[in-house]
Amino acid sequence: MKAARHSRAVPKRTAASSEDGATGEPALSPVAQRFILHWGEMGSRWGVNRTVAQIHALLYLGARPMHADEISIALGVARSNVSNSLKELQNWNLVRSVHLLGDRRDHFETSGDIWELFRTVVRERKSREFDPTARMLRDLLNDPGAGLEPAVSRQRIAAMATLMESLSSWADEMLRMEPDTLMKIMKLGAKIQTFVRGKADS
Repeated sequence: MKAARHSRAVPKRTAASSEDGATGEPALSPVAQRFILHWGEMGSRWGVNRTVAQIHALLYLGARPMHADEISIALGVARSNVSNSLKELQNWNLVRSVHLLGDRRDHFETSGDIWELFRTVVRERKSREFDPTARMLRDLLNDPGAGLEPAVSRQRIAAMATLMESLSSWADEMLRMEPDTLMKIMKLGAKIQTFVRGKADS
């Protein structure tokens, strides 16, 4: 008997049913499937649940808000999984609930502005990860018991605290910038890096 091969589930969108009948929505295109699958894979590498990332990708590509049943059918995942994933996305401020006339169900959408999404991710990760770590490191350095630690340990904690605080300050400045300004700075940084690399090679 041949061993069964396990294949990766591919999201397939069929005609999702609604309270009034079928919506007639077309199946996900091959391009949309590749985008959603890849976003799910990248999400898992970044520590984000695969289904959470796939739902966000589906909503980002969509031209209209979708309700949970549609999302479940489109991605081929359980309705309960969709509900939990939508709550997670709402906690990250990446998805919002909207209501449509004549429909009692909650519909969900995400921003189509990639810069807004980028800022939201940076802001949320900063508040959840960078800021608590920077505070903890500074508290360690101010702890009376820190003086009893080996000098090399204090130096390394201090260096890490300085780095985290610098990155946090840089993120604050970046979040204040308009997208056009930020893009100009990024391009300028690339030119400076090319110039410095050229000087080093000469």
